[in-house]
Amino acid sequence: MEQTDQVPSDRDELLNEILARIELEKWFGADLYPIRPDNGETQHTPAEPAAADSDEMAVVESPNEKQAQLDELFEAMKTCHQCQFGDTRTKLVFGEGNPDARLMFVGEAPGADEDRQGRPFVGRAGQLLTRMIEAMGLQREDVYIGNILKCRPPNNRTPTPAEMTPCLPYILKQIEIIEPEIICGLGAVALKGLLRDPSVSIGRIRGAFIDWHGVRLMPTYHPAYLLRSPQQKKVVWEDLQAILRELGLEPPPRRGS
Repeated sequence: MEQTDQVPSDRDELLNEILARIELEKWFGADLYPIRPDNGETQHTPAEPAAADSDEMAVVESPNEKQAQLDELFEAMKTCHQCQFGDTRTKLVFGEGNPDARLMFVGEAPGADEDRQGRPFVGRAGQLLTRMIEAMGLQREDVYIGNILKCRPPNNRTPTPAEMTPCLPYILKQIEIIEPEIICGLGAVALKGLLRDPSVSIGRIRGAFIDWHGVRLMPTYHPAYLLRSPQQKKVVWEDLQAILRELGLEPPPRRGS
């Protein structure tokens, strides 16, 4: 069939919506069913009055102020070679997203795909993280995504505490600028860096909020781990639901509820 530049019909949009939901259900399980209103915009049910409903994850201050600070930090980091990873990287992976995000995801370090593109979480694990965010009723543009390390360790090896130390001030400065209400720590390495505790076990602390310098920190499994252990997706979804509730947003209901 010959392709045209016609605007998609309501039927086409509905079909695309159904296919998107099916894809999410394949990942999370058949009992998930994110709700969307008729206009196609993501539906949230916040705890606040309806006046704040139109932009629940939106900017509180001028985005230009915080973005300017992030841009300045990025420029300062471009020439950073405080560790050996700065000498072997292809691109520095700073982070991306809404500078006024209420929710921030912090992972371990860039992988090969991230190193090539200079963007966080764009490989297989990143695609899974994107689906996780969308299943929450959000988009990547609503949140901020970063890593403890900004440069890829060779062969994706796990960085040591000493190797994380030079990079920690950068992620801490990003958190200071963005001022998220909640940080979702993805995986043991990210939590070891944020908590400054090399003995942290993600299996013991995941699923419960930690008061971290006035920010609510939710430890959960890294998407890369979920690719290897898909049976853990259910508990991660429980963690994401807890984050939504903490933000005053209504988690997508279970099918039939």
